[in-house]
Amino acid sequence: MISSRAATIAFVAALLAGCNSTSAPTSALQPASLQQTGAAPGVTPASFRMPEGAGCSGDVARWRAIQDNDLRTGHVSQSVYERIKSEIDSAASACASGREGEASAMVRASRARHGYPG
Repeated sequence: MISSRAATIAFVAALLAGCNSTSAPTSALQPASLQQTGAAPGVTPASFRMPEGAGCSGDVARWRAIQDNDLRTGHVSQSVYERIKSEIDSAASACASGREGEASAMVRASRARHGYPG
């Protein structure tokens, strides 16, 4: 099990390594959920928690949470988010079908493809 501190460090590293957006977001383009958090643009809200869980379901949940957060904070564009979301959905389907190793490998490949550390 990953300690809370290690998970936080991994998450921050993922955020720093996964910047796919080339322009700063404007407040008009930010999702309503970000506007409701009160967090500054580009800042993960203090209430954010990485999902726990083991195996492929945990891998999928954490990768999805990172991407949802990166979209809300403007670290990825909607088009990049949609591409990654499709990859996450494929991994989730493989996981649900009992192909745990394949699903976890799909998550690792998606993270590497988009510049996030494993």
